[in-house]
Amino acid sequence: LVTVVGLLQDTAFHVAKCTAEALKLKFPSKFADPVIQPLVEFAWHEYLQEKKKELRGEVWGYTSSVMCFLSGRLLGDEKDLLKWSYREWGYRDHRPETLYQAIAEDFYSKYLKSTQASGTHVFVYLEIAIEEQPIGRLLFELFSDACPRTCENFRALCAGGAKSRSDGRELTYKNSLFHRMVKNGWIQGGDIITGKGDQGESIYGPTFE
Repeated sequence: LVTVVGLLQDTAFHVAKCTAEALKLKFPSKFADPVIQPLVEFAWHEYLQEKKKELRGEVWGYTSSVMCFLSGRLLGDEKDLLKWSYREWGYRDHRPETLYQAIAEDFYSKYLKSTQASGTHVFVYLEIAIEEQPIGRLLFELFSDACPRTCENFRALCAGGAKSRSDGRELTYKNSLFHRMVKNGWIQGGDIITGKGDQGESIYGPTFE
């Protein structure tokens, strides 16, 4: 039994997924249907941390975005699965990287559409500009089923229209600043009052639980 667990928008996951499915198709009497488990980013990181605690050893340094198992035993990433498939079954994958990139993008797009259609999660975006020159859009998936109040606050600030309970001004991320940027690290924003990172206001008031 081949099991593939990984980050659903990453090409490595789709290489492993297609390899597992191809083995079943080519050797139907030798392989059971593969178990394929695509995960969003936060779920993948949680899964990876749990596996590191469970398996320990060299797995502590595991950095790939996919894990492949044979009958419950960790084999490795998509490259390890391909090597094993060729060594044991003579299977080679000749599909180009660009094809897997297209497959990954299509898979992720369908995931976003199906999730949005089901109403489970909400999607919002921010248009980003540097020195008033647009550079692109950040898309956020809000896990409203897990953190409804936090997600609704973020959605409302992205959409605009909410009013401050103290002075009636609009609460919105529009024209707000990223007040902190760490090279090769992260960006930080959200202070819609001074833009310095020391203030802010939610649609529920100064603070909320």
